[in-house]
Amino acid sequence: MVPNPRFKQVLVLSTAMLTFISFWKAAAVVLCDMGSSAYYAGGIAMNAFGPSFPWYVLAVMVFAGLMLMVYVESCAMFVRGGVYKVVNEAMGHSMAKISVSALMFDYMVTGPISSVSAGLYIASLLNNVLPLMHVNWHVPSRLVAVVFAVAVTVYFWFENIKGVQESSDKNFKIMGFVSVVGAVLMAWSLWTVYHRGFNLPPFELKFTQESLGWMTHFPWLQSVGLVGIFMAFGHSILALSGLETLAQVYREVEDPKILNLKKAAFAIFLFSLIFTGGLTFLSASIIPPDLIGGKYLDNLLSGLALELDGPYWARLILQCFVVVSGSLMLVGAVNTSLVGANGVLNRVAEDGILHDWFRHLHKKYGTTYRMINVVALTQIAVILVSRGDIYLIGEAYAFGVLWSLVFKTAGLILLRFKEGLPRDWKFPLNISSDRGDIPVGMILVFIVLITVSVINLFTKRVATVAGVSFSLIFFVVFQVSEYMNRKKAQLYADSGDPEERLNLRKEADIATILPELTKARKILVPVRNPNNLVHLRSVLETADDETTDIIVLSAKMVKGAQLDADSGSISEEDKDLFSPVVLMAEKYGKTVKPLLVFSNDPFYSMAQVAHAAGAEEIVMGVSGLTGAEVQLEKLAMAWGMLKKPGDASRQVLARVVWEGRQMTYQLS
Repeated sequence: MVPNPRFKQVLVLSTAMLTFISFWKAAAVVLCDMGSSAYYAGGIAMNAFGPSFPWYVLAVMVFAGLMLMVYVESCAMFVRGGVYKVVNEAMGHSMAKISVSALMFDYMVTGPISSVSAGLYIASLLNNVLPLMHVNWHVPSRLVAVVFAVAVTVYFWFENIKGVQESSDKNFKIMGFVSVVGAVLMAWSLWTVYHRGFNLPPFELKFTQESLGWMTHFPWLQSVGLVGIFMAFGHSILALSGLETLAQVYREVEDPKILNLKKAAFAIFLFSLIFTGGLTFLSASIIPPDLIGGKYLDNLLSGLALELDGPYWARLILQCFVVVSGSLMLVGAVNTSLVGANGVLNRVAEDGILHDWFRHLHKKYGTTYRMINVVALTQIAVILVSRGDIYLIGEAYAFGVLWSLVFKTAGLILLRFKEGLPRDWKFPLNISSDRGDIPVGMILVFIVLITVSVINLFTKRVATVAGVSFSLIFFVVFQVSEYMNRKKAQLYADSGDPEERLNLRKEADIATILPELTKARKILVPVRNPNNLVHLRSVLETADDETTDIIVLSAKMVKGAQLDADSGSISEEDKDLFSPVVLMAEKYGKTVKPLLVFSNDPFYSMAQVAHAAGAEEIVMGVSGLTGAEVQLEKLAMAWGMLKKPGDASRQVLARVVWEGRQMTYQLS
């Protein structure tokens, strides 16, 4: 028996991503980005190819359902199943860097298009309200949009430097408000259509010289009807924004993860189809085409509110609600773009393809402020260069949206033919073969994506020049950074998983942590070997996250003077142990409480923590050195050492779990 068994202090490990949310909140986070396109996609499409725009916006929303299914398969394979992870696994680091460069262009334009659109809606409202207040001043829409967009970007720039990120609760409330306003707007629109009659939008395409781009040099192609359809679809594809946010938020989706992910994807699809597709279609039916192409080109839903049947004061009030709800959603998308871009840059920096200079932490807030500075300053530059021209930004925006989706889908198709990559869900329409399922459905989606992307290169000159130039600059930065970091970066680690940034908090005694364990039931899960977490998996699969605290404990052996010294640090070995613990918890959508103690007897530490926390179970993994029986015997001895005369009797179930088997013992 070990004399004076004890542990001196406890390190509490935490990560900001271990608070799991419902599928409703996950859908709200994505929709605050994706749903915002309803406010500008219709006007941009109208400007490109005329009054037939609602058909193509609606088609894009239907296509969004297919792309959501692509992302569901991606997330089912990787908890962090974004573009970089999928392309890196399927095509290697070089292609991953190209895909991230396109994705970064997407983020760099997401903020400007959202903030400028919000500014244009506010300007249109002011031009209607100010005359009623006897203020005879015409508000310059684009100037107001630029000033507002820069102000919003600067605000979120500094908020992100301070580390204030997105809140799923806040997004959920915004989407609730937007849904109510959208429902009123749609009901009123349907009532107006009932009284006026329904005017079906035409199918004829009327491209402008600007929207044809370099296709003006290929008149024979324009005579092919299918080419025109793909061109119009490409001018509407910017409505398909925000999908990458689904891959980011999937980490936080609660158990059962895949089921909730599918529910979130369906909710996103249904809302987008009705809100973006439905309202765009009703706008084309109610608003005269000359007003859509003129007065309401930059604020289509404001125009819809003002052109409904009813007294002017009521329509003006509705416009106010439309502008407020739209501004909240659009401004939220600005923050999403900053958070998302910073997250992607941090992710690639962890793989050594971004120089350590960018990873320098803010002295006060501990954030990667240099990355945030680069993103924010680039977004401000885009706003100023565009001078509030929403069509110009929208055309550029489509480049990043399309090419990131092309790389994502191509990567998933290639991964279908790689062995050892299980999926909990597959994109439908597959043909079985000796080498695995042939993803016919996903290949058809890819054909549409690559066709539209190639045609867009010819029709969108600004997007092609800006997108290719920007992506090339980022790719060069990644290449140079990778070369400079090559000696110290582990670029080709077998796991490919990002290193989890663990925050440490030192406590002198387990008693100070007990108030944080508020759930009715508690399970202690000791861990020692990152390759032996079968017992943790079994707990995560069966425990109810609503009622159970899962305490993951690592007891690090120290002796003599080491125990009395300040042991409050975490080694690389400890990180290697707890990172897969965090990743596994994310996979199952369960919250865990990771603890690290320094002790001269790990079994006594288990018993002491379990006793203090009031754990009902202690679940251990089997040790290859001693075996399950010896482990239970040592734990029973340690448990007996804790008991004092007069202590009330309590029952604790001790289990040793390994593949397909377990051994139990009742501690009392």
